[in-house]
Amino acid sequence: MNKLDLGRRKLLSRALALGAITTLPGCDFEDLAHPDLVDRFLRTMLAFNDEMQALLFNPHTLAPTFPASMVTNPPRFNAYYDISMAPMVDPATYQLELGGQIQDKQPWTLAALRGLPQEGQITRFICVEGWRVIGQWSGVPLAYFLHRIGADTTCKYVSFKCADGYYSSIDMASALHPQTILALDFLNVPLTAPFGAPVRLRIPVKLGFKNPKSIMQLAVTNTYPGGYWEDQGYDWFSGS
Repeated sequence: MNKLDLGRRKLLSRALALGAITTLPGCDFEDLAHPDLVDRFLRTMLAFNDEMQALLFNPHTLAPTFPASMVTNPPRFNAYYDISMAPMVDPATYQLELGGQIQDKQPWTLAALRGLPQEGQITRFICVEGWRVIGQWSGVPLAYFLHRIGADTTCKYVSFKCADGYYSSIDMASALHPQTILALDFLNVPLTAPFGAPVRLRIPVKLGFKNPKSIMQLAVTNTYPGGYWEDQGYDWFSGS
């Protein structure tokens, strides 16, 4: 998604908010000349939407899975930059840094991650822009990893920082979902740079932008961490 698309979405969001606000008692168009009013209304509605999605989320309901014959080929690249700008992370020196409410904060090498139990899935990737593809992924179940490192799973959030400057976060219930994995392989081979090498989040119960690539840091916290797109007006929960 490029900045022009983001600008259009913000404009549409403001227009929708403007229409909604005009239905409120005691609100006239002179009040709406102030964009802060619209922004406050949008933030309130986004917070409400996140709360409703969280209440409706069932951590035991699985996302649909598909046969290998339905995998999208060729796969589709998605990012807020051109494919040529995908970060190159050396797998030999890679270390996943840990922070927040975690007992064992020793960094993890790629080899150590590959030594943990692995699970595969063929699931649908749904982009907020409306398109969808089916991909084949495998990696370490995030729930297993969190328990292995002594993460406090009573905390609210798991956050991620990436090699390209991207950052995101998810709720703990979604982090513990059985289909949420730290993906190491895509289409039965190690991840390549455009698809998030060497480690990315694959979480089929969320929209695509909640699947950060080239993860360098993982933290567990009760402090709201936000996200790259969320801080620009997207729904934080963003269930698919």
